[in-house]
Amino acid sequence: MSVSLIKSQYFLIDFNVILLSLSPSATLFAAIPFVGVAASSTTSEFAMRIACAAALAVSVCCRAASAGALQVAPVNLQVTGTGGATALQLTNGGAQPLVAQIRVFRWSQTNGVETLEPTDAVVASPPAATLPPHAQYTVRVVRLDPTPVVGEESYRLIVDELPDANRARNGAINMVLRYSVPLFFTEPSASQPRLAWSLRRGKGGRLVASAVNEGQRHLRLSEMTIRAGGAKAAFGEGLVGYVLGKSSMSFSSKNVAGAPGAGSASISANTDMGRLDAIAPLGK
Repeated sequence: MSVSLIKSQYFLIDFNVILLSLSPSATLFAAIPFVGVAASSTTSEFAMRIACAAALAVSVCCRAASAGALQVAPVNLQVTGTGGATALQLTNGGAQPLVAQIRVFRWSQTNGVETLEPTDAVVASPPAATLPPHAQYTVRVVRLDPTPVVGEESYRLIVDELPDANRARNGAINMVLRYSVPLFFTEPSASQPRLAWSLRRGKGGRLVASAVNEGQRHLRLSEMTIRAGGAKAAFGEGLVGYVLGKSSMSFSSKNVAGAPGAGSASISANTDMGRLDAIAPLGK
């Protein structure tokens, strides 16, 4: 889906998006993995990935670059119990003021497809803030719905560093960050995730792993691999994605696996609840 003040398409599934504003009429995008939600990620790795993306941008265009300076913490929010509020800290790590915008979307998964929908049930206060250089700012996130949470509710906070029009007019490249932060409100008695897996061939021969979560709580997957018939399909070294409570989600392998067209395969992954090992039928 497209949700952007500047009418551009963003991928909102655990990615930071660097927006490179080349001119008022042209934009260039570079997407880097959203680190922090995966247990193996570190701040230094994140900084290195931003530096690499910045170097790529400069190689594409020989104008001066102004790097995005917005930092967000924590990168995963969970509220359990009767409390209906939490907080997000914004930091301006640069030498210039910046404007940050915070929006809340209801997050759902149906038949392997993720959807973000605007909502009034949860709000960020304030929805926008101006941060002086090297300043920190706390944004409150409040659930306004008076009805109790049943199971678990899933949301995404979309935090944008807005482009500086003055820099664009001066011919500089604006690199600004977008954060997509998972937010969960969980009933204490919500059932643990229980995943049922199935496998099939997708486009280009890639392996598609589909998971149905029969539990009420989400499960985060990282470093997932599938082995069948001596072949191995990898889904990336870091975060693979989430399977929300009472939902279904599908993931495509990064490589074309030479696995057999039928039978079964073993699935291994790291999760926020420990190691996952499962057997799944392999369809055509």
